[in-house]
Formats: sequence, structure tokens, C-alpha cells
Amino acid sequence: MTVATGAMAQSVRLAGRVLDHTQAPARGATVAVYPAAKTAVTDTAGYFSFADLPRGRQQITVTFTGHHQAMLEVNLRKHLNKVADITLIPFTRVLGEVVVSDNYAGRNRRESSLQIEAVNSDYIRRNLGGSLMQSLERLPGVKTIGIGSGNSKPLIRGLGFNQVVVVDNGIKHEGQQWGADHGLEIDQFAVNRLEIIKGPASFVYGSDAIAGAIDIKPAPPPSQDTLGGAFDLAGRSNNNQYGGSLQLYGRKGAFFFDTRLTHTAYGDYRVPADTVYVYSYAVGLNNRYVRNTAGREWNLHASAGWMGSRMQSVFYLSRVYNKTGFFANAHGLEPRRVDAALHDRSNRDMLMPNQEVTHHKIINRSVFRPGRHRLETELGFQRNFRQEWNQYVNHGYMPPVYPGHMQVPSTLERQYDKRVYSLNIQDEITLGRHALTFGANGEYQRNRIDGWSFLIPSFDQVTAGAFVYDKLRLNDALFLHGAARYDYGRIDMKEYTDWFSSDIVSNGDTVRQYLQRAGNLTRMFNSVNWSAGVNFTPGAFTLKANIGSSFRMPIAKELGANGVNYHYFRYEKGDPGLSPERSYQLDLGLGWTATGWSVELSPFFNYFPNYIYLNPTSQHDYYYGAGNQVFHYAQSRVMRYGGEAQVRYRFLEHWSAEILGEYLYNEQLSGEKKGYTLPFTPPPSLLLNVSYHPVFRKTLHESYVSLDYRLTAKQDNIVPPERKTPGYRVLNFSAGSRVRLKRHDLTIHLLVQNVLNTRYLRHTSFYRLIQLPEPGRNIILSVKIPFSVSING
Repeated sequence: MTVATGAMAQSVRLAGRVLDHTQAPARGATVAVYPAAKTAVTDTAGYFSFADLPRGRQQITVTFTGHHQAMLEVNLRKHLNKVADITLIPFTRVLGEVVVSDNYAGRNRRESSLQIEAVNSDYIRRNLGGSLMQSLERLPGVKTIGIGSGNSKPLIRGLGFNQVVVVDNGIKHEGQQWGADHGLEIDQFAVNRLEIIKGPASFVYGSDAIAGAIDIKPAPPPSQDTLGGAFDLAGRSNNNQYGGSLQLYGRKGAFFFDTRLTHTAYGDYRVPADTVYVYSYAVGLNNRYVRNTAGREWNLHASAGWMGSRMQSVFYLSRVYNKTGFFANAHGLEPRRVDAALHDRSNRDMLMPNQEVTHHKIINRSVFRPGRHRLETELGFQRNFRQEWNQYVNHGYMPPVYPGHMQVPSTLERQYDKRVYSLNIQDEITLGRHALTFGANGEYQRNRIDGWSFLIPSFDQVTAGAFVYDKLRLNDALFLHGAARYDYGRIDMKEYTDWFSSDIVSNGDTVRQYLQRAGNLTRMFNSVNWSAGVNFTPGAFTLKANIGSSFRMPIAKELGANGVNYHYFRYEKGDPGLSPERSYQLDLGLGWTATGWSVELSPFFNYFPNYIYLNPTSQHDYYYGAGNQVFHYAQSRVMRYGGEAQVRYRFLEHWSAEILGEYLYNEQLSGEKKGYTLPFTPPPSLLLNVSYHPVFRKTLHESYVSLDYRLTAKQDNIVPPERKTPGYRVLNFSAGSRVRLKRHDLTIHLLVQNVLNTRYLRHTSFYRLIQLPEPGRNIILSVKIPFSVSING
């Protein structure tokens, strides 16, 4: 108690407001305080605040696009210090590029009642994984579920797939989210910064954000009158990956452009095991390579826009292409029918089975500032085209030889072609102490299937919603939040009938019929949801709380699946009568900061009256597979609780330590699996870190050497037919620095994952089902080389 009181006595608070040259709030301006070395970003009303500054003289620096940098000196004496409104001056001449470190996490902790983690591009490069989500796994409460070295889906507090929304430049990213066998079609080199919202965020992002959201923010425009770019180079030792990304950007006056081309290629990855077991069948690995897991990517991004004082409009275009192989012994119904010698000739070829995914995206994002309003619109079109290729293998009553009259190629197992049209409108206005936001969004999806194998039907889907959100600023330390949202959804699923006939016994007679796998079905859903929260920051302490409801309409797979999922060796069957998922959640956030210290606790409680899950049955399928167990979608009441903890301490002059912990408990309260947990529930884990930050006076800046030691508990709390997962300990090492080369800084990051080549199973991995361990030791080196020139005159 004495320590806390002393810490509060030594720290003071600072608050103020920033206006642009038209006297409108400068939303998103960067405010830096020196020598305290702290930064913040102004909110929608132009306000900023700092909670733990030392007493004495400090210099405030304000940077905002299109305006001169503002500087003023203050003498912090009182517990609460306020500065007069800071009015910025627009550019009248060319300024050199200003690089500012931005503390988005600090701003969100002060102003939001939700649990938010903010990440920038430098964090991604320091923790570079095979995909964007793998680069974010160090964050507590964030995990992945996936397949191979480059395909992964996000899990937030144990929930994933269509329960997590991914937003890219304001538009909800729409792929085939229901599958664990492919990743997000997002180029991590193109991500400038993102926010991870833990817990229901549906009042802003739509109904699918029942578990949270990953919001990839637009990159800021280039500096005035510059032409430049950067080379990003990266390599990984485990799967012999090499890749690079070239960025080119420019700005002249109000017009700017930004482009990026990324290419990555990798071979089969290695695991610390010579043999794995596909259920009861032993599979030998050649030199510990997981055969046929190589892949490559080609990604293209381009944006162009116009920036004015009252209006800005930007077009974003992207094409993300990915081709990857499936582990040959873990795909299909017959793992024994694998030509191991053919696959083992090369570690970089991609033989069948494999998949190709191409994702096109066109987005226009415009911002208007009429009077006191800030009106934002987003228009988007996406096309996600996914194909699975595999040699034709007959099962059940399928003909032994693929018919020559079929229009579908004999190697096209499945195909999904989704087209999505999106519209978002949002208006922000500040009325006294109220920051009001009104929004509406709508989306139309058209998904069509093809191939000789069936799992889910074609469908059309329409969703629409509207919300209102109020942030009430009672004073610099206390904010109240309230929101309400209405959602409507309609899904129309299409009939599907087998292309081959099957033997059916009727009244003692055997007849041949073309079986219907899915019928025409139309379902409509609607819901009203709400959210309320508080954020209180008295001095060095932070308290936040949020309570709310959310809902999610069932997807086509949950309603109409009726086929073999080859990646899971099971037969999945949907239920067309499912009700929409509903969720009620309470989130708390407790924080304390002092000189050298930062402590955060984020407990939560979650209740689902009708959670949708895939339940195993005693039935087996013989029409379409080799006696696979039948799983059907069902609903039950579910209780969930847990939380995350973060403790950071800076000791001595150049050393820091960190502890990141997470815990999650799930329990089904009704249904056939009453008393059991939910599938893929992450076990408790603890990450211990120690870092050294040396200071070099000349060419090296922001240098670091860091060790991460992750302790993960065993997971015995499972739902049959899941298997228990033993605990494990993994050591990671990282180091990096900025190297000054004339006008620009070259950035180098080195990461060594699984330093001790530990063999372990990750409970949220798809391949855990076949006892395939995680990749062995992996050395990752990334280099960023920026360049720019002035184009004034």
C-alpha cells in the first residue's frame, strides 16, 4: 500500500486537445512527451491524455498529416495538468519526413471499455511467423488453429472460425472461414497496424464478432512531396522459405499512391519426429520432413487517393494468391495409398493433394467532414476462389472409374467461388461531452460450389445491421460507454443431388437412386443487442468494465453440411433447424502503472444459451466413405470464463522483464456432451521474457536481445473423441536493431523459434489429431531496407 501511494505521488496527469487549422478536432494526431518518452493519439474529439508522467518540465510535440509539427514546453507541478487547445498550422512549404513512434495501446486503454491489443508492423516483423496469425500468437488470449506452416485461422479466447471477424481497411474480410485447412488471405507484409478486440465487438463489426475482431487499419498516407518505398526480405530455415516484399509509394500535394508486391516460396517443413500415427496407421517421415507441405504466394496490393482538409478518398486493390500442398498421409480416406517415394524426391514440389486460393478485393474508403460531423463510407467487392485438387478415388457407390462425360475434371475434388458486396456508413459527431457514432452496414454473399466431392451446398446470404454508440466523457479520467445494435440476416441454400446413383433398400427391394444431399432452404434471423461500459483512470490505476450481448446466425456448413471432411476423417452433417447463437459477456480490466512497472489483468465471463458445436455420434457412414464416424451440428448451453495477465518491469538501465499469462475454462451445461468442455480449448500458459536493450551512440538504434520461455500446461479437459495433450516448454530467442545508413534506417530482426528442438503437440493445431508435433527449430531472419527522395519542384 505504501508503494502504490508513493508511486501516485511521484506521477502526474496531463490532458489537452488538438485542433486543425479549421478549428475542427484533429482526430488521430500524434502527441509525444519528452523526456518522458511517451506517445498518445488524439480521439475523435481531438483530446489526448497521459496518466503517469513525472513531475517537472516536459516538451510536447504534436504531429498531424498535412500540418506543421507543433511544439510547446510545460511544467508539470499539479496532479492534473491541462494545456490550452493546440491549434495546428497547415503546410505552406515542404517538410522532411517525420517518423514518430505511436502508442496505440496506451490510447485504447485510456478511452475504451473493451479489451484491445494494438500491434504495428514492427511487432509483426519481430515475431514473424508463416502467416499473419502465427505472428500474433505471442499475445495473451490469441491462438491459431490451422494446418501446415502457412495456413492458420485466429482463435480469440478459444473461439474462432465465423465467431471472429477480420476487418481489412474497413471491410469485413470474407473467405471460406469455416475451414481449418486454409488461412486468412492477408499479406502480413502489407499490414501497417492492427487492433485485436477481445470479447464481443458486434455492435461495430457485425454479428460474427461474437468472440472478437481483428481490425487491420489503413496505412497512413505518405509524407508530403515524397517518393519512396522499402524492400522487405525474409527467410526461414525449417522449411527453407525465402520471400520478399517491395513497396513503392509517392505523394504530390493531395494525391498519393502506395503499392506492394510480395512473393514467398517454401518447402516441406520439418518436425522432431521420425514417425507419426494417422490414427492407428504408422507413417514414416523421410528425414523428418512432412511430405507435400510446400507452398508459394504471390500478392499484389495497390492504393491511390486524394487527401483534403474536409474530404479524403482512397481506393484499395489487392490480389492474394496461395498454393499449398496437404500432408499426403493426412488427406483423404486412404492414408495408405500414398506414393511416398514420389513425394520424397523433392521437398519443394506441390503434388496432389493440394489447394489453390485466390482472393481479389476492391475497396473505396472515403471520409467527409461537414461541419462537426465525420462521415465515413466504405464500399467493397471481394471474390474468394478456392480449389482442392486430388486424384479421383471412388468410395461407397461412386463408379470405380471416373466417367468421361463429366464436365468437372477428375482431379478437381472441391471448388468454392464466393463473391461479396459490402457497404458501411458511419457518422461521428461530438456534442459537448458526448462522442456519438451512428452506423449501418450491409453485405451480400453468393457462394457457388463445384467438384466431384460434396460437403456444403451453394448459398446466397444477405446481412444488414445498424447501431448507435455513445462515449460520454465525464472528465479526463472517467468515460461511460453505451451501444445498441439491430441485425437482420437471410440465407438461401441451394439443392444438391449426387451425380452418381446409390443402392437404396425400399420395402425389401433394392433400387438405384440419385440421393439428395441438400435441399432448398431459406432461413431468416434478426436480433437486438446492447453493450455498456465504463473506463476510469484515476492516476496510476485503470479500471474498465464492459457488459453486453451479441448474436451470430448459423452458417451454411452448420445448416447444410452433408459429406466427408477429408481433413478430419469424419462425416459431417448439418442441422437446418439450428437457432442463432447468442452470447452474454462481462469483461473487466484492471491496470496499474508506476516508474518501471506495468500490470494488467483482464478477466471475463461468458454465457451461451445455445452454442453451436459439432457433436460425434455412434453412427458411421458407408455411402460416401470408408465407415467414417458421423458428426452432426447441435446446440447446448455453454459457460466460459478465464482471463489474461500481463506484468512488465524495467530494471537497471537497459533490462526489462515480462510475464504474460492466460487461462480459459469451458463447460457444456446441456446436451449430449453435458459436463464436457469445447473442442480446441487452449490450455493455461505462461510466457516469461527477459530483454536487454543496449544503447549504441552511433549507427545502432533500438537494439534488443530477448528470450521467451513459454510454459504450457497439459490439457486433460477435453470433449470426446478429442485426445489429451501433454504440457510442454519451449524456448525462443530474438534480437534486432535499426542500423543508420545516411538518411534511412535499415532494420534487422533475428528470431529463433524452438531453440532446443523440443517435440510437443499444440492443442489448437489441426495436426494434433494425428499426433503430428509442431515444427522443430526454426531460424527466421528479416531485413527491411527503406528508401525515399523529395520530389518538391
